[in-house]
Order: sequence, then C-alpha cells, then structure tokens
Amino acid sequence: MGTASSLVSPAGAVGEVIEDTYGGGEACEIPVEVKPKARLLRGSLRRVGASRPGGLIGASFKSTASVQELECVAEYERLKKEYEIFRVSKNNEVASMVKKEAKLDRENKRLRAELQALQKTYQKILREKESALEAKYQAMERAATFEHDRDKVKRQFKIFRETKENEIQDLLRAKRELETKLQRLQAQGIQVFDPEESDSDDNCTDVTAAGAQSEYWNGGALGSEPSMGSMMQLQQSFRGPEFAHSSIDVEGPFANINRDDWDAAVASLLQVTPLFSHSLWSNTVRCFIIGTEETQPEVDIFIRNYSPKLQRVCETMGYFFQVVHFSEEYKRPLKDVRKWEIEKSSLIILLLHLTLPSCLLEDCEEAFLRNPEEKPRLIYHRKEDGRVSSASLQQFIEQISHVSKAKMIDHTGGVEEGTYEIYNCVEKIIKQDILGCETTELEGKDLGNKEESSAPEEEVFGDVLWDAHDEQEQMEAFQQASNSTCELGFEKYFERLNDLVAAPAPIPPLLVSGGPGSGKSLLLSKWIQLQQKHSPNTLILYHFVGRPMSTSSESALIIKRLTLKLMQHSWLVSPLTFDPAKLLEEFPRWLEKLSARHQGSIIIIIDSIDQIQQAEKHMKWLIDPLPVNVRVIVSVNVETCPQAWRLWPTLHLDPLNSKDVKSLISAECNSANVKLTKEQEKKLERHCRSAATCNALYVTLLGKTIACLGNAGNIDETLQQCLQCQDTVSLYRLVLRSIQESLRSDTEKGLLREILCVIGVSHNGVSESELMELYPELSSATLASLVHSLHRMCLLTYGCGLLKFQHLQAWEMVRLEYMEEGENVLSAYRQKLVEYFTMQLSQDRVTWRSADELPWLFQQQGDKQKLHKCLLNLFVSQNLYKRGHFAELLSYWQLVGKDKSSMAAEYFDSLKEYEKSCEGEESMICLADLYETLGRFLKDLGLLSQAVAPLQRSLEIRETALDPDHPRVAQSLHQLAGVYVQWKKFGNAEQLYKQALEISENAYGAEHPRVARELDALATLYQKQNKYVQAEQLRKKSFRIRQKAARRKGSLCGFALLRQRALQLEELTLGKDTPDNARTLNELGVLYYLQNNLETAELFLKRSLEMRDRVLGPDHPDCAQSLNNLAALYNEKKHYDKAEELYEKALDIRRRALAPDHPSLAYTVKHLAVLYKKMGKLDKAVPLYELAVEIRQKSFGPKHPSVATALVNLAVLYCQMKKQIEALPLYERALKIYEDSFGHMHPRVGETLKNLAVLSYEGGDFEKAAELYKRAMEIKEAETLLIGGKATSQHSSSGDTVSLKSALSPSIFLEHGQR
Repeated sequence: MGTASSLVSPAGAVGEVIEDTYGGGEACEIPVEVKPKARLLRGSLRRVGASRPGGLIGASFKSTASVQELECVAEYERLKKEYEIFRVSKNNEVASMVKKEAKLDRENKRLRAELQALQKTYQKILREKESALEAKYQAMERAATFEHDRDKVKRQFKIFRETKENEIQDLLRAKRELETKLQRLQAQGIQVFDPEESDSDDNCTDVTAAGAQSEYWNGGALGSEPSMGSMMQLQQSFRGPEFAHSSIDVEGPFANINRDDWDAAVASLLQVTPLFSHSLWSNTVRCFIIGTEETQPEVDIFIRNYSPKLQRVCETMGYFFQVVHFSEEYKRPLKDVRKWEIEKSSLIILLLHLTLPSCLLEDCEEAFLRNPEEKPRLIYHRKEDGRVSSASLQQFIEQISHVSKAKMIDHTGGVEEGTYEIYNCVEKIIKQDILGCETTELEGKDLGNKEESSAPEEEVFGDVLWDAHDEQEQMEAFQQASNSTCELGFEKYFERLNDLVAAPAPIPPLLVSGGPGSGKSLLLSKWIQLQQKHSPNTLILYHFVGRPMSTSSESALIIKRLTLKLMQHSWLVSPLTFDPAKLLEEFPRWLEKLSARHQGSIIIIIDSIDQIQQAEKHMKWLIDPLPVNVRVIVSVNVETCPQAWRLWPTLHLDPLNSKDVKSLISAECNSANVKLTKEQEKKLERHCRSAATCNALYVTLLGKTIACLGNAGNIDETLQQCLQCQDTVSLYRLVLRSIQESLRSDTEKGLLREILCVIGVSHNGVSESELMELYPELSSATLASLVHSLHRMCLLTYGCGLLKFQHLQAWEMVRLEYMEEGENVLSAYRQKLVEYFTMQLSQDRVTWRSADELPWLFQQQGDKQKLHKCLLNLFVSQNLYKRGHFAELLSYWQLVGKDKSSMAAEYFDSLKEYEKSCEGEESMICLADLYETLGRFLKDLGLLSQAVAPLQRSLEIRETALDPDHPRVAQSLHQLAGVYVQWKKFGNAEQLYKQALEISENAYGAEHPRVARELDALATLYQKQNKYVQAEQLRKKSFRIRQKAARRKGSLCGFALLRQRALQLEELTLGKDTPDNARTLNELGVLYYLQNNLETAELFLKRSLEMRDRVLGPDHPDCAQSLNNLAALYNEKKHYDKAEELYEKALDIRRRALAPDHPSLAYTVKHLAVLYKKMGKLDKAVPLYELAVEIRQKSFGPKHPSVATALVNLAVLYCQMKKQIEALPLYERALKIYEDSFGHMHPRVGETLKNLAVLSYEGGDFEKAAELYKRAMEIKEAETLLIGGKATSQHSSSGDTVSLKSALSPSIFLEHGQR
C-alpha cells in the first residue's frame, strides 16, 4: 500500500495545478485532500518505541497527552486547509456567476432591442397588407363593374346590330314579295311602269342579314345550322314524317325529340282534344272502391291492412295514395261528390258477390261504361259453389266485358285470400299502368334494382338537380289558369300581346297589370295556348307564382327552372352554379348564349311576379337589354308593382263591362238550372260597377254563389246577401258560411275549420292522405264531400297532389274568419303540423313532403334549435339538396347562424355517428348515397378540399358493398372527378372519368345516356386542357347517343297523352273517306311512329295515302305529304328502294304544285339527296344539291348564309366524287358569304377554312394549306375561349368531318412545309 509519506503532498504544496484540456480556459487549482489515519499513526509510534530499549513500558502520562495534542493539531490543520479550499472554490464560483449575469444582461438588452424592431416591422407589414387587400378589393370591384358594363354594351351593340340586320332582311323580303307580285301582274298582261327602274347591278341591292332567324337551318347539334365541313352533311338522321297541317304542327322531320318537344306536342294535343282529366296530371294515386254489403269484409280488410302498404309504395316514388270509399249512409245523398271522385280517380275497384244493388248501378255505369280515357278498372267477383249470381249482376258483367277493358278477378276462396289477391292486382296496376314503372331490360340485368331509378332527372340534366314536383306544379297551374271557358273579351289584349312579339328589338318587358282577380293569369294562359297553336317554332317558358313564401315564389328556383328549360331545349348539358347570387347574376349570359341557339322567338312569361320575395332585387336582369329574339311578359297587381317597373310598356286589364258580367253570371246559373229575372239581372249589373266588384274573380264567384244557394233556397234572399258583399273577401266569407250551414253536424264544421287552417299555415299545402292521418276521425267520404264543396266554390284547388288555396283572397278570408286571435292560433296549427311530420321522421318516413314542410315550419316558429336538429337529419337535407332546393337549404343554415365550414363539419360528424349504426348491405348503400350527397353539396359550396373525403368514402363503400364494376361505382367516380376538375387536377380527373366510362359502357351498353354523360364530361375536360380534337370527337359521339336515346325516351305523361290521343283518333277513323279523316290517319301514323311502333305506323300512313289518293287526287300536295312520311318510315326501316320511289313521287308532286322556294319542296329535295348519297348514287344527288342552292337563293338572296351552307354541301359532294376542281370555287364563294355575314372570326368561317385547307393539302399546295389551317385553328381557339370551355359552340360540327380529313394536325403541314 505504501507509506503515509507517499500520500501526503510535499510541504508548501496544497494542491496540483492541472490544465483543463476540455474547456480550453484558464488553469484551475485542484485541491488534494489527505485524511490521516489513526492506524497509520499508531504503527509509526510503535516502530519508534521499538527502537528504544524497553519500548513504551514505563513511559510517563505526559508523553501520552502530547500524542493526543499532536493528533488534534493535525486535525485542525486539515480542517483549516479544507476551509480555505472551500472558500477559494466558492469565491471562484461567485465571480463566475457575476460574469455570467453581466453577460446575460447584455444579451437580454440586445434581444429586447431586436424584438422591438421586429414588432415595428410587423406593424408596418400588417398595414401594408391591409392596404394591399383594400386595393385588391377595389380593383376587383372596378373590374367587375367594368366587365358588367362591357357585357352590357356588347349586348346592346349585338341587339342593335341584329335589329338592323333583321330590318334589312324584312325589307329584302318585302322587296322580293313586291317583285313576285309585279311578275304576277305582268304575267296577267297588266303593264306596270316603274319610274325608278334602272340598269343597276342586282348585287348592289342584296344586303346580308347576319343571324336572321327566318331561314330553315336544320341538322346541326343543339339546333344550329348544319356543319359546313361535313361530308355527311345531309345525311343526318332526321327521320321524318312531318307534322304538316296537323294538330302537332312542327315543320320538317321530328326524330330528334327532346323534352320541350314533348311539351309542345302535349300542349298541341290539349288544343285539339278536351282537357284531360285531373287523374292524368295529379300527383295522387286515387283508388275509388265500390262495394256491396256482401263484400264489406273485403273492403274493410283492404283499407285496414293493405292500404298502408300501397301508400308506402307510392311514397317511395313521390306520389300520394288515397283510398275513397262511401259507406251506405253516404251512397244516396252525395251523388255529385261520388261522380266527381270517379272522374278524378286513377283506379276504380268494384267488389261483387251475388247481387248488385240498384243504388250502386249508376256509379258502376259511370265508372265502367262511361270511361272515355280508358283508365284502369278492376272487378272482384267472389263466387260460391252452388250459388248463382243475380241476373242483373250477370248482365252488368257481360255488358262490361263488351265495352270496357276492365280486369276481372273471379275468386272462390275465403275473404282473406280474396283481399290479398285484390292487393296484388292493385299493386301491379299502380306500378305498371298508372305510374309506368314497367320492368325494363336494365332491371333484368340486376344492376341495383330500385336504386337505379332514384334520380332519373340526372340523366337528362347531367349533374344538375331537378325537382319534378316543381315542374308538375307549374303544368297544373297553367292548366287551372286556362280552365275558364269564358274569354271575357280578351281579343283586344291578344292583339297587343301579338304586337309585342312582332315588334323590333330592343324592347323592355311588357307589364300586364290589374287588380287582384282581374284575370291576368287567365289572359296569359289563353294567349300561351294560342301561341302554341299558331307559332309552333316559338319557345314559350312560363312560370306561375303562387302564394307568397311558397316554393313557387323563390327567385333562385324560378331562374334555375327557366335556365334548365332553355338548356334542355338547346340540347345543352353544362355545369350550372348552385349559388343563388351567382345564378341570378349569370342568368342574362345564359339567356344570351342559349337564345342564340334557338331558331325562333323565345317568350318568357312570369305571372304574379310581384309575389316573388324581393322581386325588384332578384329580377334585376329584366332591366338589362334582352337578346333580340327574346320577349318577356310579366303580370303584377297595380298596388304592389315596384316603382322602377312602372315605366315599362303596360297592358292594363280594364274592369269587366256589363255584357261580360251578365254572360259570366248567366253561364254559372244556367249550369245549375237557375233562372234569373230581368230585374234581378239589372240589380247585379248595377252592383258590379265598382272597382272591387267588377273583376273576373268576384263576378265568377258571385255567379257560383247564386247558382249554388239559389238551388237550395230563395233566390231573392240569396241575391240580397250577395249584394251586401262589396269585395271578394267578403263574398268568400259568405261562401264559407253557406258551406258551414250545409254541413250536418258540428263535428263536420269543426273539421272544415281544421282543414282550412292547416292548409293556411303550411308551406305548399296539405294532401288528403295527410289530412286523414292528422285527423283520424275524418272519413274519406266526409273529406271528399268537404273538398268537393270548397273546390266547386273556388276556395281550394289541387297542386301537385296538395290541397291549397285557389286565390290569395280565399286565404285572406280564412285568416280573418278563423285566425283573428293572431299569432297564437297560427302557432297552434303550425305545431300540429310539426308534430305530424316529426312523427314521420321518427318512423323513418322521410319523404319530399317532410323535407319541404318541417324546416320551413321551424323557421316560421323561430325555433333555431329544432331547425338545427332537423337540418342535421341527413335524409331531410339529402332530400332538399337532391331536388335542387339548394338556396332554401342554405337559407336555413344562415338562419341557424352557421357558416359553410362549420356546416360541413357538423354534417361530417353526423355521418360518422350514423355510420356506427349501419349494418348490412342495404344500410351501407344508403350510407354511400349520403356520403355522395354531402360531397356534392360541399363541392357546390366551393369547399373542394373538404368534398374529397366524403366522395372517396362513398366510393370505398360502394366498391365493397356492391361490386367494383357496379354503375353506382361509376357514379362515385364521376362525382369525384368533378371535384378534381374544379381543383385543376386534370390528370386525376381524366383517369376517374375513363374508369367511370368503362364501367358505364359495360353495365348499360355503348348507347346509354349515362355513357353520353361520361363522354360529355371527358370532352369538357379535354377542352379545358386545349385538346380540341379529342373533345370534338367525344362530343359528337355523345350527341349521337343522345339523339338515339331521345326518341326512345319520353316523359310518362307525354306517352300517356299520346296513347289517349291515339285511341281517340282510332275511333275517328271508322268514318267515311274525307280529307279530315285522311289527315287524322296521317296524325295517327305519326303518333305511332313517335312510340317506335313502326309496323302500326306504316299501316296508318298507307291508309292515309290511299284515302287522300281517292278523295283529293294523286297530284294533291297532301298526297305528297303522305308519300314523304311513308318514305321516311321506309328509310328508317332501311328499305331504301321503297323510300327512293316514294320520295321521287313526292318531289314530282311538290315541284308541280308548290312554289319554287316553298319549305316543303326543300325538305323533300334534302331527304331524297341524303338517300341518294346513302345508296351511293352520287350522280343523282348532284342535281338535287344544285336545286337546293337554287331554292335558297330564291328564298333568301344570293348572299345569305343559308346559301353558303347549301354551297358547302354541294362542294362536299363533289369532293366525295373526287371533283376537287368543281368544289374549290364553291368553298371560296361560301367563305366570302360567311365572312361578309358573320365576320372573319366566326366558327363557320373556321370550318370552311379547314375544308379549303384539306383541298389545298390534297392538291399539293402545302404552304397554303398550312396557312388556311392555322387561321381555322385561331378561330377555333377564340370560340373556345368565348364559351369558357363549358359547352360546344352553337355552330360546332354535328356531322362526320373525318371523311374530309379535317382532323389533320398542324404537324402534317409543317412536315410538308419543311420539305
């Protein structure tokens, strides 16, 4: 271990000095601590003692004490050293801490100075940012104002230019007519001297009218003129028969039928035939049951057990279901009510056993023997073994079997089994015959059963959401407005309206003004009917505004509906904004763009426009200049007309004169067999002289009141009561009290009050089935009786299956009569409706009715909490959104106080919670639909980043729950791609669109509308990427698919009307040979053609031709019409030889019988030329194309664009015949006409330049070809920029230009140029 000396430092050395090799600082003194050990000291002493003799034995005590003292001294020294060491160490530490403190203080002061500098800089940058933002917003406002002013000036200039061009065209047309008359006079030997006649060149008088609407342009996409460069130009599939001289008066072929054409056809049918019954248009499936005492058990079981099931079936399809049955006590007194119910009913069921009581015989005859519309009828006959039915019953059944096509059920079992058999048959009739839900080929492929038919409107309008109920409500409003048979001297007003349509543009809207009930709606509806009859090429868009605060009065829905009607008429499926403010702002541009596609006039009619919420603000587009071919007519009440509109041209409806008053009252009294004396008539005439008593509504209601009460009591007393009523509201009050007095019990009076009040506080009305659920004590017979009385006296009417007030004055009367106590009464009835629809939600019965009513009721109550909870019901919001009520949904959220982001977050959280409870395939499919709806909703809100997640989740669920190749997966892919397009992620969008296209083609076939939708979407995407050639090819393919699908497809309502019309026309053909019957046969053949029943159509067209040949002679123009129609049918059936023979005969007759420039002659020439080209007989086609050029020159002048089109078609034919030399001057002449008419940057100029480029290329002049093609591409790019990539140009090619090699790329010309 060593000795102690080895551990103790030398004297004077307290410690070692060691350099700190790590810190790099000063050398520090490290003290070395040495602790003396007693053991070591004792050993030393022991060795000292041993060196002395005797050791320590005998040593004194003093020596021992000195040893202890020595030890204490050593310990003291040690402690002293330790203290010194400790003191030095701590002094060093304190010095070091002082230095660090000073250093940190300096650093703190520096950082504080830097922080203050940064804060000053931040404040400066913040102020600069705010200034920059303010400048940006000001610049944006200036830019928007400038753009608006620029668009306004452009529209004004365009209107001015087109107006002047139309005036010039009218002058030219008048000049040609005068020249024709002059020639006719000269031909008759009458000398006419013209003092201004000179030898000037004819060309100097030919002024071109660009854009004139009078020419016959056919064949182009979206209603435009045929493409200039199409080799197949005259080969478009315009399958005709034409509707000449018929009730459906549409010139030319009619194969390309869209939904507006169906509307026009339906309207024309209604002009010729009486108005069809309410059952064809109603949104209610009404089942009228006639039963005997013997079959009462079946009736009770059917109503109790099976009626709710049928109600659910109809609810899922958006219809109401109502069973009407009159028990024994109502069968005799309510004869008129029963007859009215039979007329309204969609289906009548007769239940028989052994006898047919005489009291039911009249109802049975009315229902089964007098059934002109052939509505479905069902007879249930329960038989028993060994028992024979009565003779009267057997006779009635035998009579029905000969006259009616009623279905029979012969049952021999028990009552329960028989009722179940009735239920199965009724369900089948409702689905197939009434609602038209027949089994399709698609359903046979098991592509998703019921969910595939959930949104048919999206097939027509792409991604645009459409509410069929709103459209049906407008159709019913138009029908009801035109129901009056008395014209009330409207002829003078019709002339003024006709003058408006014929007047040169620009003109402001026409204001039709009058007091409440003055007949404004009646006037407009009657005039619409006349226009549809006499001007079939005029597109009329109408909207009848109902009660304020109803759906029909929402400005955003009105503008969207008008825009969609224009889009569908123009065959345009384009993205349409859902933002209400943007929708109102963009409507003038849509109107201008779409009106340019239409070849006739467009008339927009809005009735009761002053009932629209904030009409002056939301309808400010009326103040802007309108397109040259657009006319607008609006009706307002004099008292509520906005001040700014009073400067417009006004047609004021005058009060009724005494003659009209007398005729109206007499008509009502005569219908009820009530005779008025001359003195009574004079009293009425004197009474109806004030402004409040001489309007159409008051006089009509007065006549009905006298007729109704006069039959029941003293006429003088009734007259005295009526003369005390000085306005319409007081007269309505008299009517209501008379109805109350006619009721038999206080219960019925109470129910009458409840019905009227509930209808009054609702949003859009209440259905009969809802009333019966609201009031279980209300029987169907009592309800039918009350509604009949209220409907007959103009208090209530039907709208989309709902009962609502027929006039605002009726609602005002009910409010004054029953709700004078104020808001408390209104709140009580609203609460009743709230409880009813809330109960529906709790039962998972989310229908369009609960979505319409419940949020609106909460809004009226001001209950934001319940409204918020209702909106978070995913199915309510989904229903509102899918029916296009986007603005309404947003307004509810704004009332709740939520912005877009928080609304999206709450919806997403609700969906996550709902997903936790989803089990099974069906619930997962429903969940996917909800996710998709949320994604689309967020996309429409502009929240693209938040829209991706729900759409991707919807896609995942559908791929898992259904199949990766299921059509619903394609739907998810399509919607997700739409988000990426808006997000400018075109690569992702293209991949998704292609996947959706592939799935749709595999699922539906290559010619389905869904495939066309995917093609349109891809084309729009390519257009945004400047891939114009690919976009054009896809658009052409899509358009061909839509053309084929449109003729196969038609609205159920349209086909129902056509079937009814066909049945009526078949009955008319049983008479003798007359020109009218021949025309009817031709009509019938055309109608069967529309229904794709070509064999039956051929039979009727042949019979029409034979009858016309016998009656009119073989050379009559009507025979040419039948020949043309029959030829078109053979062309459709690919019997080209027969078609050629008939077309040639028709052309020969029309050449001899018609003027050289007659449109019918032009049609036949065109169709025969197309047929020759199809058959390869090009030599025969050439003279016909030359004749087409000649006809157009005579009709429009040599410099008209229509002549240029005919020249291009002839040039195309020459190119097919390899006669490029003959084609070149025709193209050049056409180019000159187009440039003079439309300017150098018009799409038609571009098409012609492209064709000339091809000719130059094939002729070896590559430099010229490159130059021409470059000009054509510049025009194409300018056109694409103009339309914003949203739709094809109105002049885009609809034919197949590939045969002219028009798809050649510029690189070809460049290669030859380099050579």
